[in-house]
Amino acid sequence: PRRLWPPQVCRVFASHPRRAPRAMRALVAVKRVVDYAVKVRVKPDRSAVEIDSVKMSMNPFCEIAVEEGLRMKEKGHLAEVIAVSCGPDKVSETLRQALAMGADRAIHIKTAMRTDQELQPLAVAKLLAKVIEKENPSMVLMGKQAIDGDSGQTGAMLAGLMGWPQAGAASKVELDEAKTSIKVAREVDTGMQEVQMPLPAVITADLRLNEPRYATLPNLMKAKKKPMEVIEAASMGVQLEPRTTVVQVEEPPARAGGKKVESVDDLVDKLKSEAKAL
Repeated sequence: PRRLWPPQVCRVFASHPRRAPRAMRALVAVKRVVDYAVKVRVKPDRSAVEIDSVKMSMNPFCEIAVEEGLRMKEKGHLAEVIAVSCGPDKVSETLRQALAMGADRAIHIKTAMRTDQELQPLAVAKLLAKVIEKENPSMVLMGKQAIDGDSGQTGAMLAGLMGWPQAGAASKVELDEAKTSIKVAREVDTGMQEVQMPLPAVITADLRLNEPRYATLPNLMKAKKKPMEVIEAASMGVQLEPRTTVVQVEEPPARAGGKKVESVDDLVDKLKSEAKAL
């Protein structure tokens, strides 16, 4: 038998002012970060992490968001996947990777500000809100956090600015047949939580949502012919100045070497007296 929604859920759907269009499109926000396999180095003046002459790549969580958008398109749920990113000229390389994976077109919001500490989550959310007003997507997909700043704030801030529902740390996403609502399984401290929300909505991806595909060389070549719109961030009417200042960046303390013990009693003694773990 078909499960009936509880009355409170029905009221949410009835009161939502906008119905999702048939030709649905998704906006996928991606970020260029220091590659996860690179050993991060701090600048000599300890003002920031060194990013010059360092390998950069797409944030792993954002890559998962792109993959989810492409899978939804392959299932016939979406007509178009648009990748968007903020940052300097080289951000175009990250957007080309998204295009090579299968995104249809890209939008580069250009700014010379450092995206790891100068261009902060609220400013990014406001820039994305401007793009949403222009593109009118049915959903926004993004990583739950970036591995450089680890703020995890942009998705929630964007949903708040737009007045849209948001599901974070998504590990499974299912669109209903009518394409008016979406069900998201979320990883929480106590296990798995399922939420259902009307479209349009913001969804942030967790690591277990999917396994992203590789961008093959032929697709990388094809990506060069796909459209990429460049918009100056300063022209979008958004206050970009950072609201917080990084005072100092330090590397983590060096890990002390291990010690061998002769017996269990010696181990327990050292755990008590030196490690203070017991």
